[in-house]
Amino acid sequence: MAIIRSALATLALLFSLAPPAQADILTITGNTTGAPVWNRLTEDLADLSLVGTAVTYHVTALRVSVDGFYTFLTTADFDSFIFMYEYSFNPADPFTNALGANDDLFTTTTSGFVGPMFRGVDYFFVTTGYSNVDYGNYSTTIGGPGHVALVPEPSTWMMSALGLGLIGFARRRQSSSK
Repeated sequence: MAIIRSALATLALLFSLAPPAQADILTITGNTTGAPVWNRLTEDLADLSLVGTAVTYHVTALRVSVDGFYTFLTTADFDSFIFMYEYSFNPADPFTNALGANDDLFTTTTSGFVGPMFRGVDYFFVTTGYSNVDYGNYSTTIGGPGHVALVPEPSTWMMSALGLGLIGFARRRQSSSK
């Protein structure tokens, strides 16, 4: 009995010394129908595509809490193609900041890759199609050693600031009318 207590106490001590797990899985769903278009890169990032000259796309800005390798897997209702950019994404300049891409991981409707991400860096994940007629619903699952957070667009920050300003104005007006 003393051996079992000793073993349990040792296990409890080891678990208390281990760093807490921060792994997270984020799922992003969307639809590229009617989205903006771009002349997307080819799979090897070496040239602009001949069949993807006006392909709809959706951009998701991301940050991670822990440095490490993160896995991306996209499934779609169309022939999907995914890209990762670091620091910024400009569809008019698709070569700048491109880190990687994937098309047809398991089938034409799946794309994915594993790549390093570093905390404090803005990443831009682009979901698009292979050709100009490839668009529709998609779902991307991202996992890795840390928390994956969506970075709000500047328009979201502006709307939040405007809303807080209006609330403050209304409360100030309400207190001055008493």
